[in-house]
Amino acid sequence: MRNVLFLMIAGCLSSGLARGADLMAVYRDALAYDAQFAAAKATVDAGREKLPQGRSGLLPTIGFGASTTWTDSETTARVTGATTANRDYNSNGWEVRLTQPLFRWQNWVAYNQAELAVAQAEAQFGLARQDLIVRSAQAYFDVLLAQDVLATAKAQKVAIAEQLESAKRNFEVGTATITDTHEAQARYDLTSAQEIAAQNDLNVKRQALRAVIGKEPEGLKNLKPGVQLAGPQPADIAKWVEMAETASASVQIYQALYEIAVREIEKQRAGHYPTLDLVATNGRSGAGGGTTGGFDSKSSTVGLQLSIPIFAGGVTASRDREAVALKEKAAADLENARRTAALNARQAYLGVSSGLAQVKAYEAALTSSQSALDSNKLGYEVGVRINIDVLNAQSQLFDTRQKLAKARLDTLGALLKLKAAAGSLSENDVAAINGLLD
Repeated sequence: MRNVLFLMIAGCLSSGLARGADLMAVYRDALAYDAQFAAAKATVDAGREKLPQGRSGLLPTIGFGASTTWTDSETTARVTGATTANRDYNSNGWEVRLTQPLFRWQNWVAYNQAELAVAQAEAQFGLARQDLIVRSAQAYFDVLLAQDVLATAKAQKVAIAEQLESAKRNFEVGTATITDTHEAQARYDLTSAQEIAAQNDLNVKRQALRAVIGKEPEGLKNLKPGVQLAGPQPADIAKWVEMAETASASVQIYQALYEIAVREIEKQRAGHYPTLDLVATNGRSGAGGGTTGGFDSKSSTVGLQLSIPIFAGGVTASRDREAVALKEKAAADLENARRTAALNARQAYLGVSSGLAQVKAYEAALTSSQSALDSNKLGYEVGVRINIDVLNAQSQLFDTRQKLAKARLDTLGALLKLKAAAGSLSENDVAAINGLLD
């Protein structure tokens, strides 16, 4: 009977999983479809443009201007009222102006801020990629667990059905009471309801995965039977916390924001500094008609333009104080990001450690539960155990097997979250878990 139950569960699991997609395929589908990740890619593309925008403040600007004007003037004497002059003419001209900043300290600071803004955008994109790995893996694991719950419910239903038939036969021959039949029937009906709920939960989890990868997931590969899970390396929670406080993507984002805020103070204080530009122009103007005839003129100039701010209504000093306050806010945000990253690393590390311990405990409990079921079946056959004992032992076996599967998947999920908290989660980690699949 033990081998029969094992084969039933294995058959239920493998029927929908054979030749299915694996975790790496799901992750790659998510890379191409997930809307959140697509938004992150567009955001980082936009963020990279901050660098040429900041550099533009250090480069020359060239402008061209042109004008044309029609003039119709008439001059009248005040005493006699006679018209002394009447001029109709058209004037036009154009000018090319080049301005090269020589000393504009705020522009240099803005360029440094642009470099930091790009670093922030890249860190934000890295966070989005790690988040995609965690979300796609979690959706994958949720489907695997839901499939396992459904398969377990089906196998348990079959086992209880056999026990129900046995109770009916024993009642007919007078070796058992009707109570055994009623107990088995009640447990069978309860398992039928659980099967319906498990099927619905599987449908929901499959739709959640579909929202990430953009298509109906085919049979997904499950973990190899008896797979052994490795613990986090290094096996030191303090080192993981240290990595999280420095290398976490969220910490890097707020570190860049803090550096930008520091430079913003310098940028606003530069509003008190003088500016010096090199200005060069080349133009031509002309006019036609009138009493003196037309004329044309050309001019080219090169010079330095110095501007010294004296008083701007107090706005520069106010912006300076505002920048100082925002720098303090950025420092607090950075510290909060470090503490949050450290907390996430601790929680994930403890989750992995606890998960590994639970896996070992459930593996031992599974062996014990199987032995207990075999003993109760034998005791029922010889009359020292009643039917409810067998049903309880069956329920305990299936529940333990289901909890073991959940513990393994939860441990893998916690491992991914631990590496994400430390800023080291990558596609290689997906490939490593993918190697654990059957």
